[in-house]
Amino acid sequence: MIHLEEIHALSHFQRNTKAFIRRLKKTRRPAVLTVNGRAEMVVLDAVSYQDLLERLDRLEALEGIRRGLESMKRGEGRPAREVFEEVRRRLKLRPGAWNSKST
Repeated sequence: MIHLEEIHALSHFQRNTKAFIRRLKKTRRPAVLTVNGRAEMVVLDAVSYQDLLERLDRLEALEGIRRGLESMKRGEGRPAREVFEEVRRRLKLRPGAWNSKST
C-alpha cells in the first residue's frame, strides 16, 4: 500500500537523494515520485524489490499449478510416464537412460 507521506516531487527526490535512500532502506516502503503533480515513478530499495519479485514468482507458480490441476480435473492432461516415454522416443534415448522415477 502506498502511504500518502511517501508521495514526493521528483525535484525533491533529486535534491535529497541520500535522505530518500536511507528512508527507503529503513521503511522498506516505496515512494511515489511526481512530475507536475502526476505520479510518474515508484522508487523502492533493492531488498524490497527482490522480495517483491520472489513473491510474484511464487504467485505465478501457484497460478500455474492451479490451472494444471483444473486441466487434469477436466481430463485434459496426460500421465507423466506417458510424456516421458514420448520424449525418450523423440530423443532416441535407450531405455533406462532417463529414469522417470528419479524425476
